[in-house]
Amino acid sequence: MNRARLPIPPMGPGGHCSRVQHLLELAPLMKTEKFNYTLPEHLIAQYPAENRTDSRLLVALDSIEHKNFCDIGNYFKGGDLLVLNKSSVIPARMYGKKISGGKIEILLERFLTEKQTLTQIKSSRSPKEGDQLVFTYENEKFFATVQGRKKNFFILDWLVNPQSLFIKHGQIPLPPYMTRKVEKIDEDRYETVYADPQKRESVAAPTAGMHFDQELLSNLQRNGIEIGYVNLHVGAGTFQPVKTDKIEDHEIHKELVEVDLELINQVKRVKASGGKIIAVGTTSMRAVETAFQNEPTEFTGETDLFIFPGYEFKVVDHMITNFHLPKSSLLMLVAAFIGYQKMMDIYKTAIREEYRFLSYGDAMLLKYDAI
Repeated sequence: MNRARLPIPPMGPGGHCSRVQHLLELAPLMKTEKFNYTLPEHLIAQYPAENRTDSRLLVALDSIEHKNFCDIGNYFKGGDLLVLNKSSVIPARMYGKKISGGKIEILLERFLTEKQTLTQIKSSRSPKEGDQLVFTYENEKFFATVQGRKKNFFILDWLVNPQSLFIKHGQIPLPPYMTRKVEKIDEDRYETVYADPQKRESVAAPTAGMHFDQELLSNLQRNGIEIGYVNLHVGAGTFQPVKTDKIEDHEIHKELVEVDLELINQVKRVKASGGKIIAVGTTSMRAVETAFQNEPTEFTGETDLFIFPGYEFKVVDHMITNFHLPKSSLLMLVAAFIGYQKMMDIYKTAIREEYRFLSYGDAMLLKYDAI
C-alpha cells in the first residue's frame, strides 16, 4: 500500500537524540482528534461565487494575505508548472427500487467493467447478493443485480453498459454537506472548465480547479506559466472522515490515477530549470506524488497514497486547495504540506475572516514547508 512514511532526519550534532525528538514531536499528530475543529454551518458554501475567479484567496506563503482568486497569477512566474486534474464529473446518483419492493438510491463509485459497477446503495434494508434492482426512465426499465459486496460498496451487474444510463439519467452528486437539491447552475459550475469529457468518471469535482476560468488560464500561459494534466477519478470516499483513533490505522479509499510520460517529463524539466510545481487540488497532489514515489515513471492504476504529517513530498512546491472538513484525510494532507500548527492557524484565520468552506467555497495558496 502507498502509505506515508515518517522521514528520518539526517543525523546532526544531536545524533540519535535529534531523530528521537523528531519522532516524539510527530507522535501527538497521529491522533485523529487533533484534526478536529468547529466549522460554523453558515460558512459551508451552498452555491458558487457569481464568477469563478470571484472566490476569495487566502495566500499563505511567507505571510498571510487576503486576495481574490483572480490575483493568483501574481504569485507565479514564467517557467512554473501548474498541474491540473482533468477528470470530469459523471452524474453519479440514480434512484430506483428493488424488484422485491423498497426504494433505493445508488451512488456510483466507479466502473469496474463494461457492465459492472461499484456503488453505494441507500435503502431501508440493505440489499443482499442476488437482489434485482430496477431503474425506470422514460417508460423504459433498466436492470441490475447485486453480485456481491466490497466493504461498504456493492458490486452491481448490469444487463446493458450503464455508463450512458448514468450520463443521461443520473443526477450531479453534490456532496452530502450541501443541504439543497441539484439545480441548473450545478450543471456548469460543479465542474472545471478544462475537464475532459472522455474522462467522465469522477463522482466529485476536483474543486480547487473550479476557481479557474478560461481567461485566467490563457493569461497565465501568456505569461509563460506551463500547464500539465493528470487524471485522478475522484471517489466518494473523499468525503468520509477518518474514524480511527490513530490516523495511521486509517485505510484510505483507492482512486484510479493516470499520469502520462508527458507530465513526468514536464515536471523533470521545470524542476531542473528552477521552476515551481504547483498542484491544483489534493487530487493533483496525490496523482503526481504517486507517480514519483520511486523512480518517476508514467503511472496508470489505483493509488491509496495516504499523506499525513511525516510524509516527505517528492515533487510539489506550492498547492492550491479549498478549505476541508474536520478530521478528513485532505486536512491531514494539508498539515503534512505546511505543518500542523500553521494549518490550524490558517483555519482559525479563515473562520474569523468568514471565508467560505468546502466544494463551492474559497481557496488557499500554500507553500511546502519541509519539516
